[in-house]
Amino acid sequence: MNRTTVSLIAGVAALAAVTGFASMSEPDTSGTATAKAAAQLPVERTSLLCPAPSTSDLAETAYTSFTPVAEGTGDDGAAELTAAGEESADGKTDTNKDDKKDDGKDGKEKAVLTPKEPGKPVTGEASGAESPALVGTAEGRFAPGWTVQQTTEIAAGSGRGLLGTNCTAPDTEFWFPGASTAKERTDYAHLTNPDDSAAVADIELYGKDGALKSTVGEGIQIPPRSSEAVLLSTLIDEPQTNLTVHVTVRSGRVAAAVQAVDDKLGGDWLGPSTDPAGSLVLPGIPKDATSVRLVAFAPGDADADLKVRLASPNGPITPAGNETLHIKAGMTAAIDLGDVTRGEAGSLMLTPTGRATPVVAALKVTRGKGDKQETAFIPATGPVDTRATAADNRSKGSTLSLVAPGRAAKVKVTASAGSGGGTAAEKTYTIKGGTTQNVELPVPSGLKGTYALTVEPQSGGPVYAARMLEEASGGVPMFTVQTLPDDRGTVEVPDAAQDLSVLQK
Repeated sequence: MNRTTVSLIAGVAALAAVTGFASMSEPDTSGTATAKAAAQLPVERTSLLCPAPSTSDLAETAYTSFTPVAEGTGDDGAAELTAAGEESADGKTDTNKDDKKDDGKDGKEKAVLTPKEPGKPVTGEASGAESPALVGTAEGRFAPGWTVQQTTEIAAGSGRGLLGTNCTAPDTEFWFPGASTAKERTDYAHLTNPDDSAAVADIELYGKDGALKSTVGEGIQIPPRSSEAVLLSTLIDEPQTNLTVHVTVRSGRVAAAVQAVDDKLGGDWLGPSTDPAGSLVLPGIPKDATSVRLVAFAPGDADADLKVRLASPNGPITPAGNETLHIKAGMTAAIDLGDVTRGEAGSLMLTPTGRATPVVAALKVTRGKGDKQETAFIPATGPVDTRATAADNRSKGSTLSLVAPGRAAKVKVTASAGSGGGTAAEKTYTIKGGTTQNVELPVPSGLKGTYALTVEPQSGGPVYAARMLEEASGGVPMFTVQTLPDDRGTVEVPDAAQDLSVLQK
């Protein structure tokens, strides 16, 4: 082997360790030499973006930032969230033209949140309709597993309720089954660009009969370090009750989320479904859900036939009358499952009845009755491979759902110290195969403020997780559900020495 090849391998390993943006792959459990030739190292840089929380003057938004304590990170690093905005004439980012927030140092914008140490949440607040989208970066010891929760309470008016979302990393493609342009809905696609150059994105919409023609959603420009909100009803002529939104990025990268507001049923954020797959898990349906609607889409050229099952606390159940779902290629399908959980914890499992066809899916979940109803969304999500975190948990109102769709699994859950004080606590649970459990949470002793819940599988089969946050107001069961996919806090870096030994043979 020549020196150039050796330098290239070492350079790739170093780059992956420094940036933390190397691609993630499914863990290799076969015990092969390939698995042994790679090391899991903590990422050293992470970006998270939060959409503008609301257009309501009554909106009260809480931000919670948390980084779990991780080994091998060193003592250096920093993290902050700042307001997104257009670039001004002098080249500096102007986050709010009418009401600038300046820290007095070289014209730099004041951070909305600045975490002080891993293992302890930091909180911030915003009020009203002018709260901007946020752009965040964490480096060094703050990067692995960095999680930011945005929770907004709207007391009255359109969209009243509790709206929550995990601030997400930028990417180039997103799927949102469960959106709508029905007359009672006002759905916006929020696109946030974290970079110093403009991004260009396309929005495609698919209804029950397939693709909906629109040129308005093509070539949407998102300026540097800015956010754009696109009203979905302006992209097509006829209202559509069940839509799948596909966001693709032509240049640059963005974070995307859909805010769904109903005139009578409140509203929430619809996060992206996990990548198209033959089998999907949608965890954490509230046990008192009065209505559950499944919306799914098959993005390929083949139809999909799925077996629909509910993972209950006692094992898998097939909903009567909704045993299967047929999805035509390129079309959005929906079925109403009613009060499918019937007072017990539940998660939906979708598996192919025959040949696997990749699909995306999400649930629209309703709680309450009459004029006291509230809605939330649960997109299909990935398993917790190593670790996942839900921030912004309070002394009351948090429910953690864990589901093991295959083999039984052992899971450790850690409750962090509180943002205002308290001592961390942890519990370990065994989740039987094919079941969902709403576990009794460990709560920090002497808790003050909010705390984070970190989920870490210990052994057994795959585990999926979701956290529901609820707060009753005026008889309305306000709630929001966030799924907990793996936090991608580590990156797989090849062992250069072992790679070289193989190549020299």
